Amino acid sequence: MTSVNVKLLYHYVITNLFNLCFFPLTAIVAGKASQLTIDDLHHLYYSYLQQNLITIAPLFAFTVFGSVLYIATRPKPVYLVEYSCYLPPTHCRSSISKVMDIFYQVRKSDPSRNGTCDDSSWLDFLRKIQERSGLGDETHGPEGLLQVPPRKTFASAREETEQVIIGALENLFENTKVNPKDIGILVVNSSMFNPTPSLSAMVVNTFKLRSNVRSFNLGGMGCSAGVIAIDLAKDLLHVHKNTYALVVSTENITYNIYAGDNKSMMVSNCLFRVGGAAILLSNKPRDRRRSKYELVHTVRTHTGADDKSFRCVQQGDDESGKTGVSLSKDITDVAGRTVKKNIATLGPLILPLSEKLLFFVTFMGKKLFKDKIKHYYVPDFKLAIDHFCIHAGGRAVIDVLEKNLGLAPIDVEASRSTLHRFGNTSSSSIWYELAYIEAKGRMKKGNKVWQIALGSGFKCNSAVWVALSNVKASTKSPWEHCIDRYPVQIDSDSAKSEVRVQNGRS
Repeated sequence: MTSVNVKLLYHYVITNLFNLCFFPLTAIVAGKASQLTIDDLHHLYYSYLQQNLITIAPLFAFTVFGSVLYIATRPKPVYLVEYSCYLPPTHCRSSISKVMDIFYQVRKSDPSRNGTCDDSSWLDFLRKIQERSGLGDETHGPEGLLQVPPRKTFASAREETEQVIIGALENLFENTKVNPKDIGILVVNSSMFNPTPSLSAMVVNTFKLRSNVRSFNLGGMGCSAGVIAIDLAKDLLHVHKNTYALVVSTENITYNIYAGDNKSMMVSNCLFRVGGAAILLSNKPRDRRRSKYELVHTVRTHTGADDKSFRCVQQGDDESGKTGVSLSKDITDVAGRTVKKNIATLGPLILPLSEKLLFFVTFMGKKLFKDKIKHYYVPDFKLAIDHFCIHAGGRAVIDVLEKNLGLAPIDVEASRSTLHRFGNTSSSSIWYELAYIEAKGRMKKGNKVWQIALGSGFKCNSAVWVALSNVKASTKSPWEHCIDRYPVQIDSDSAKSEVRVQNGRS
């Protein structure tokens, strides 16, 4: 407790060092100025200012010109007006036993098996992964795969994606009362399903967006593509003034479920579920009042130049020609290294001076005394960030980031709850997590939230937002009917998730 108090005192002193020095100095100067007489002021003017007018005038003009130039050229703020997370219908809910039945039916319906599915070893493997994944019994599967026999067709895949995107957008437009024709920028990201016409074209057609809308369709960029889409929209909003940007993040399950025997390709079947999010951004000054957040920073890290990073998550064919996504044994190391690089870039942008100073001192100390100092100082990001939205890619991903960032259980509560309730919804998971924090009533004015997502390539992308007010949950929030049953408590012995009502906690 004493060490904690000392660190808090140190943080307060370093953070407020300027104020602690400035105010006494101002008081001294004010005291001296109050003793000046009219004769003293005349003497100052004639003996100094008049004689140095040629120097002072250009300096003053340069200062004014520089200030005006800075104000005119600085990037305009980007506001998050509203967002909407898709909530699938209740008949699509898929318990662990139901998901196992889907796997069985998908394999059985595979033409190469002639209607049989005798080998039970794969079923035991999938059941163990499923039970230890951190997912609960209320996640959602696609309608096509819930049928018997499953419809693993292109038409079913398109139907799934259209339901998610249209459902999220209809709710977003209803909540914001924004006319779709006012949208000037459209960015849609879906990694594994990219039909022709594109999904962005489908949005333009469905909602009758204007003909000069600047539309983009991002594919193959993995679970971190949601932040990439936000970053792209931000850059476009800095160029195109007084407009709205619409970002849609989703992933398709129907077309990408794996029916083969390669265990490294089976894992993704156990984690991914149906979901999507639509986000409305604006650079209009008048939208600040009604917006929820302002975008502070985006940081993107790509380690694809390294072969291990590039190949650790890869789509391809197995030995029997069935397509799936394989996860290599190097993925944990690759993810850790990529996250560290991302944090190394983001840290100087958001951390207070006290943490930067401690890191610099330990960094230099480790260089000079390698034997005595074993590890670098891990900055306390909770001094700069109030809420964390860690991509719900799986229980192991959340565990690693919780440990490496020195976070408390409540800091990763939104991520674990999202994983349990909705599963891994890919690039949209960070928005379900933000909705969780809002539904709990924890987002206060001035709070900063850090969204961090990992994806194939290998990529780690971060977005930092600041709340412009005490943010309340949106109408038709995905947590509207179940927030009181969370957080979840994981039974580590059986590795199964159980929801326990915790009445006293908000």
